[in-house]
Amino acid sequence: MDDIVYPHTERSNVVDTHFGETVADPFRWLENLAHNDAKVAGWIKAQNALTEMYLATLPGRDVFKKRIGALLDHERLSPPLKRGGRYFFTRNEGLANQPVLCVRENASGENRVLIDPNMWSEDSADALGEWAASDDGRYLAFGVQTGGTDWRTLKVLDVDTGKELGDFVEWARFTTLVWTPDGSGFFYSRYPKPNAEDVLSASVANHAVYFHKLGTPQSSDQLIYDTPDRPNLLHMCGRAVDSDYLSIYSTPGTTEVALTVVDLIASRWTPRTIFADVTVEWHLLGADGTRLILITTDGAPRRRIVSFDLAADRPELTEIIPEAANNAVLNDAALLGGKLLICYLVDAQTEIHRFNLDGTRDGGVPLPGIGTAGGLSGHPSDNEAFFVFTSFDVPTTIYRYDVAANTMTPWAQPSVPIDLSQFAVEQRFYRSKDGTEVPMFLVRRRDVPGPAPTLLYGYGGFGISQIPVFSPAQLAWVEQGGIYALANIRGGGEYGAAWHRAGKLDQKQNAFDDFIAAGEYLKAEGITSAGGLAVQGESGGGLLVGAVVNQRPDLFDAALPGVGVLDMVRYDKFTGGILWVGEFGSTADAAQFRNLLSYSPYHNIKVGSDYPAILATTADADDRVVPAHTFKYVAALQSSDLGARPQLVRIETRAGHGGGMPLDKYIAMTADLWAFAARWTGLQVGAEANRT
Repeated sequence: MDDIVYPHTERSNVVDTHFGETVADPFRWLENLAHNDAKVAGWIKAQNALTEMYLATLPGRDVFKKRIGALLDHERLSPPLKRGGRYFFTRNEGLANQPVLCVRENASGENRVLIDPNMWSEDSADALGEWAASDDGRYLAFGVQTGGTDWRTLKVLDVDTGKELGDFVEWARFTTLVWTPDGSGFFYSRYPKPNAEDVLSASVANHAVYFHKLGTPQSSDQLIYDTPDRPNLLHMCGRAVDSDYLSIYSTPGTTEVALTVVDLIASRWTPRTIFADVTVEWHLLGADGTRLILITTDGAPRRRIVSFDLAADRPELTEIIPEAANNAVLNDAALLGGKLLICYLVDAQTEIHRFNLDGTRDGGVPLPGIGTAGGLSGHPSDNEAFFVFTSFDVPTTIYRYDVAANTMTPWAQPSVPIDLSQFAVEQRFYRSKDGTEVPMFLVRRRDVPGPAPTLLYGYGGFGISQIPVFSPAQLAWVEQGGIYALANIRGGGEYGAAWHRAGKLDQKQNAFDDFIAAGEYLKAEGITSAGGLAVQGESGGGLLVGAVVNQRPDLFDAALPGVGVLDMVRYDKFTGGILWVGEFGSTADAAQFRNLLSYSPYHNIKVGSDYPAILATTADADDRVVPAHTFKYVAALQSSDLGARPQLVRIETRAGHGGGMPLDKYIAMTADLWAFAARWTGLQVGAEANRT
């Protein structure tokens, strides 16, 4: 069914003018919400029907669906948080649509289920969001995510009885949950209540931190901190284990944050802004009396650890651990058992180093192999701690770590239904257009040296590092004889703030050049078969895929842009888009507007060129990157003459930006993506019996 007739999409004559330049937007009407606009709802229905008809013809669809499900059918736990002698964690027994929240009375005790979100809705599209236990382990605050939206409803559970209290807080969003030391209540972040008809499309402004006292109505919640003069800042709160200080992190939506602290023992909670500059990062690790221990990029783009005495007449920073040499990036840190444990990212792989509190070195933590470690948790004075280790060929394992003895034992080690020794993982380095050396990971079966159909993944934004993690879905592709490639392009955080800055704002083209160079390298080195390169990215990675396909449609054979930011001229007009101006730029600035327009996927489709096969994905309840981005982009693709290969869209219902998606929907979506990519890269999908 490769001769496709697309549903008719009405064009309008909408044209905007920016700095004397006209920009056509013929599919503006697709920005309307489907539940308010029957025409948009009809367009979605027609597109989904066409895509389903096409996907149903692909022979690999059922194979991938079965294998992804089988590879996910094993127990998965999150690192435990110890509070009041109790251990709290999430657990998925295998193929449950949502993980449940459990508690143990001791580290090796029996699991007791506290919250089971699978019971909340018939389609399991309602999920457990953020959660936090009080210091004494008596209460648990948690967020309810409905149908994929970023909005949260907050509730409280009595851990002893397992029953909910009457507390009910609405309109939390982009929030953490932080208890007071005495457990009398918790802090959270929220926006003003939106209009009922605008919940999914409401703009986000005037984020604020509130305190909710147990047993009181939300109307009595105390405003702790906001910035009405800067309504587009996000304010997230935290509190180090056993600390008397609330930390408030204010950010325009990038990695840079200002720091405000509140002394929770004081008779009056008075926010004190310590570092107001949002051009660097500040994160509170812990406190020794009035001495705060901080992670910062101030004077150290790859981060360092400093201290700051709140009681000093003229407080100054004292360096404890300087920025590391040899490009290592401080990626995670914790005060545990009287030591400072630091996870460094070295060429996108983790090393854990130990330090005394005065900054002197105290050896390292021997990891089980090359991969990713993090999630350090425990008490500053307790020798018991936990962390996670994972890699492309190592299932996510939680280790119980004895700080004093520097030894670790598996606390939760999954048994996966596949022979992992059949896979080979390697790291390559390639040159980008300007000569910059970029790392890339390759995963393949040992008996498939190449060339073979390859799935190339990238992100390249917001300082977010792409690191080795265990993914049953990716292994399902590799198991069938394909190669999985992960490019650590600029815009991420793999080499610190400088690597991030080199792929943002007016340097964004570097990220695209890096990704294009990755594709060229894969083909030039004989890793990827002729006609066998598929590219995938999600959110900011969806932008990446859309941009590089426009710039080099000849290089790629299939493209999978997921929940992408695809209209760069209007992205900041939708919900949380204004929070990304520091990353992408603003159309209110002439130079930034022209840069955005130069690569905007929606605006730069090369009519008449031979394009790769494209399957875009989005969801109807995505209120972070609204589905209108994908709708307009796909409409523009389908209205252009782009060759014989299809340009389709798959629109999930009762789902959002990805978080909280039920497992069955995730499996079905991924199977569709892999089957589509296999069809257009030549991957021969065999029977399950030949791949175990």
